Amino acid sequence: MMDRIPAPAAARLFLSAQGLCADPARKATKRELMKTIDQLGFVQVDTINVVARAHDLTLWSRLHGYEPRWLKALLEKDRTLFEHWTHDASIIPVCWYRHWKPRFARAMERIQTHPWWEERMGGDPGAVLEHVRSRIREEGPLKSSDFEHQTGERGTWWVWKPAKAALEALWRTGELAIAGREHFAKRYDLAERVHPGAHALAALGDEAQREWACATAAERLVIFTPRELAAFWDDIELEAARAWCTSAEGEGRIVPVEVESADGSAPQIAFAVEDWKVRLKNAPEPPEQIRLLCPFDPVLRDRARGLRRFNFDYRFEAFTPAPKRLYGYYVLPILEGERFVGRLDAKLYREQEVLEVRGLWWEKGVKPTKARMKRLMDALETLAAFVGAEEIQGV
Repeated sequence: MMDRIPAPAAARLFLSAQGLCADPARKATKRELMKTIDQLGFVQVDTINVVARAHDLTLWSRLHGYEPRWLKALLEKDRTLFEHWTHDASIIPVCWYRHWKPRFARAMERIQTHPWWEERMGGDPGAVLEHVRSRIREEGPLKSSDFEHQTGERGTWWVWKPAKAALEALWRTGELAIAGREHFAKRYDLAERVHPGAHALAALGDEAQREWACATAAERLVIFTPRELAAFWDDIELEAARAWCTSAEGEGRIVPVEVESADGSAPQIAFAVEDWKVRLKNAPEPPEQIRLLCPFDPVLRDRARGLRRFNFDYRFEAFTPAPKRLYGYYVLPILEGERFVGRLDAKLYREQEVLEVRGLWWEKGVKPTKARMKRLMDALETLAAFVGAEEIQGV
């Protein structure tokens, strides 16, 4: 008979694997930051900056002493991280760069057959690509804005839009890499100059790539279905993940389990890493304090899994028309210990140095006791200090 994992145990295992059982007040260093990113696997990057950048909030929630300059140093000086795509734009340990080479190859085929390519590149995409390559080769790292005023035989308007598309295409396909950012704008350079050692490594075969994708995802999920394995890196097909699960189960590396659901739905048949009981025994108690998570936090990226693990139904509503939003534009999930107890719509006014709470909603059955409100204010003060706000309004 397969083991049955209670819902609280499944939640604890996932939070621990995702770095949310560790004390966020532990000593923060650049080395500890790198260790945190390794544990997560990747950190999503997003342009929205209502409170702070997504990657900064995700890392801060796990390491309150985190300083964004450390991440910049890891990306642009130490080169131990690189930027590319998982399910979305992400920051990834460079030790895994070679595993992106199959993705690079697939990207060019997909881009060149997409209608967007024809619309943006005009009648001679080869010339535009070579124009971009040659300038970067000769001048070094460039931003898309560096091409805005370059004139060509068809005029400024023709060169700018295709050049911007070409930069993104050459980055997606691995020919260029992000050498750094200025005010969040990417600076592109030849990948062989940015990550010479990693760039020189050959791609692995299909079987080795599948092993890496599934084994590393399993380590960071602990309990999973084949679909969740395939979705973690967004790199392999579902059938490949199923095949890996069959093989890994036969080798005793993973075991089938029945997982209770926190939302009262039927138990889920899934897999768990073989030593899940040891991991559960060794997982520390999550901090009792309240933590405010990024809307893009990996713990809640899969909405269905968030419901099963935590009975917390979270959806990012920034792209939902305002009249149809249930909560707000930039809502931070509220984690208390290992329970999601509410959500908070926040906005930072940088010039005024004010962090405003525009909405606060507690989950059903959660009471805003004096002790809980004190923990919330402590969390808001910690966030305010991180984002440079001198005042908190709205609570």
